[in-house]
Amino acid sequence: MKRVGRRLLFAVPCAVILAGCAIAHGPVTAAVTLDMKGPVSVGPAAGSAKIGRSEAWGILVYSTGDASISAAMRNGGITRVHHVDQETTNILGLYAKYITVVYGE
Repeated sequence: MKRVGRRLLFAVPCAVILAGCAIAHGPVTAAVTLDMKGPVSVGPAAGSAKIGRSEAWGILVYSTGDASISAAMRNGGITRVHHVDQETTNILGLYAKYITVVYGE
């Protein structure tokens, strides 16, 4: 019994620390999140003729990418933002992907 207690004393803080980095941000948080979409913000532009996307992803403890609004604007050739959405994929905190989608002119 003492052995199990030691393992739990070690495993629980490790799980909490790793989960904080691996959980993707979005409207809801769950252990398995596939194809979740939600709003981020609204801007002053009148239309949304162009679309730009930027992406960041991670596997276990490694993550990379630039999912910023400015990167999505640059990728879509957008100078005035109408609105911004996000797309999230997360599988048990092992693999996560966050995509920023910018609509504008």
